[in-house]
Amino acid sequence: MLELNRNHYLMVGTILVAMGIQFRMVESFVLNEQTTAMIAKRLNKPDSAATTFMPVFNSSPPVSARVITPPRWIGFMMISVGAVLILHSLIMPKPQ
Repeated sequence: MLELNRNHYLMVGTILVAMGIQFRMVESFVLNEQTTAMIAKRLNKPDSAATTFMPVFNSSPPVSARVITPPRWIGFMMISVGAVLILHSLIMPKPQ
């Protein structure tokens, strides 16, 4: 079993802080047609909103682009957890 050491905690903390900053800076994400179609297929909920351009050679029905708006608190949460992990990694002993 893999034992988490100082370097693992530091890397996970750094990634969480970077993702948290990104979530704080971005208001919403617009998915492309392929991702939207995959999500609609898995959820069995075809989107009834306005459709976007789909190539003629594509046999699937047109699907509108899905917009995801993450809650504002998720960026703060990721930054906070990442900062705690970084600080925890600094007090751990160095790997041998």
